[in-house]
Amino acid sequence: MTNLASMISELGDKFTNTTGDLASRLSELEKRAAREPSGDYIAVNDDNPLAAAMLDSKEVQNLTSTFRGKAIVKMTGENAAITSAPSTVGSNTSPGTSLVPAHRVPGIITPYERELRVRDVIGSARTTSNNVEYPRETGFDNKAAPVAEGNKKPQSDITFDLDSAPVRTIAHTFKISRQMLDDVPALAAYVGRRGTYGLKFVEDQQLLFGDGTGQNIHGLVPRATAFNPQFTSPNETSIDRILQAISQAEDADVPVNAVVLSKRDWRKLTGTKDLGGNYISDQAPFGLVDPRVWSLPIVATNAMPVGEFLTGAFGDGAQIFDRLDVEVLISTENEDDFIRNLATVRIEERLALAVYRPNAFVAGDLEPTTP
Repeated sequence: MTNLASMISELGDKFTNTTGDLASRLSELEKRAAREPSGDYIAVNDDNPLAAAMLDSKEVQNLTSTFRGKAIVKMTGENAAITSAPSTVGSNTSPGTSLVPAHRVPGIITPYERELRVRDVIGSARTTSNNVEYPRETGFDNKAAPVAEGNKKPQSDITFDLDSAPVRTIAHTFKISRQMLDDVPALAAYVGRRGTYGLKFVEDQQLLFGDGTGQNIHGLVPRATAFNPQFTSPNETSIDRILQAISQAEDADVPVNAVVLSKRDWRKLTGTKDLGGNYISDQAPFGLVDPRVWSLPIVATNAMPVGEFLTGAFGDGAQIFDRLDVEVLISTENEDDFIRNLATVRIEERLALAVYRPNAFVAGDLEPTTP
């Protein structure tokens, strides 16, 4: 029994010494590890696919101080290139890389958009048809006169004609890859906004200059009366010619409510000076809050060519009928879009322009003709 107790006591002493030695070594290792940099020295996030690939690589995980040779890290999935590469469709490339990204300004820089204003001065309504018809008086033989008692009253005559304004469609489409829609969430909205501007740009041109052939709107200028002043002004200027045109349009007995000029011509008029070198407008060069000439609002737009003008009864002499407001649709089931992984963006509107009184509009050249 004495020998057994002695053996147990000896084994207990050895176990205590061994565990104490192991605890000391473990404590020393923990202290050394605390002084060493973290092993996960490559940050893992969505913007660093290289780091994720390296940490997932078994070859990298098995590297030791005795390593000799090479380890291969494979990039999988849709990851950015490590070196510079074209970042957009075009000739320009981004100088940034996946390791050193460039500072990206948010959004897309848009070309400057023309201010569209012709529609603003024309009366508008809605229609549910594909054609707008309106009976228009084409003649009035007025025989009204004082009549003596018992005499036969004179007979007047009025003639009519049925005129129409067909609803026209203005539209265009864009092709966008599904990948771009996924990768650039704001792209669809951007294309929709720019596409809508393109639609309205053409609408402005059609309302003014559409010739009515084919699918064109019959615009205001082709239907307006040619400028033919009924009075002249000494030392005639552009301002005089606008006054003469307003007077001519007023012969239709409809209130004239606007003058359309190019922006360049409007700026030129605001800079007119008298013989003493003074601006003739008390608002020039400052304070042009309400652009007007001869008490009428000015529609200054680059849709009107330089050197030309249009004035008339935009409020009562013509009317826009909207059949379909601007609509933006995106579809992946057009042509071969499905198999090509594309989406088609369609932007369109439908409208008609009824010109009730063509003689209430006058168009012509702004500058007097030099003999």
